[in-house]
Amino acid sequence: MKVVKKTSEYTISQRRDGRYAVVGSDKKPVNGDDKVKILLAEELIKVTAPAPAPEPEVEEAPAEETAAEEGDAAE
Repeated sequence: MKVVKKTSEYTISQRRDGRYAVVGSDKKPVNGDDKVKILLAEELIKVTAPAPAPEPEVEEAPAEETAAEEGDAAE
C-alpha cells in the first residue's frame, strides 16, 4: 500500500486496487462513517446521492371488466 497522507490522528493509504485504508493513531483501522468523513475532508472521494428507486406501476383493471363485474353484481 502507498501512504497518501499521514497526520498525528490517522494514516491514509491507497491500496493497489485504488481503494483507501484509514488507520488511526492507535494502529486500528477506521471504518464506516468516520472513514467517509476523513476521506471527504481530504477530498479523496466524492459522495453522490443514491439514485431514486423507480416507482412500481399499479396495474388498473380495464374499464370493460369493471363494468361487466358491476353488471353481474346487479343481477
